[in-house]
Amino acid sequence: MKKSIVLLLLLSLFSCNKNDQELTPASLAGTWKLTEMLQDPGDGSGTFQPVNSNKKIVFISDNKVISNGILCDMSINSDTFTTGSYSEANNTINPSNCQNLTINYELNATSLILSYRCIEGCRAKYIKVQ
Repeated sequence: MKKSIVLLLLLSLFSCNKNDQELTPASLAGTWKLTEMLQDPGDGSGTFQPVNSNKKIVFISDNKVISNGILCDMSINSDTFTTGSYSEANNTINPSNCQNLTINYELNATSLILSYRCIEGCRAKYIKVQ
C-alpha cells in the first residue's frame, strides 16, 4: 500500500512539471509576426481569422518596440515604420506616433495578442518568429 502511495505521488509530481512547462509564457523579447485578426460583431461570436501579412513587431531592450507596420490600428500592412515603448509590468504598448493610445496585450505560451479599443472587440494575434 505504501509503495502505491509513493508511486502515485511521484507520478503526480512529474505530470505537474510537464503541464507547468506548457503553460509557461513565451518571452516577449524578440520578433513577432501577425497571423490572425479578430473582429467581433458585438455579440461575442467572433473568432480569429488567418491573415496574409508581413507585419512584424520587435520588442527590444530598454522597453522599446519597433514595427514595420502601423501600431495605431489593426492594419495588416507592413509598409510604415513605427516605434514606441512597452511595459511588461502593465502589459501595455504605447506607440509613439499615435495620440494618447495604449494597446493592451496578452502573452501566452504560443502567441501575443494585442487588444485595440473598439466597441465590438478587436484583437490581433502574433506568433514568435525569433
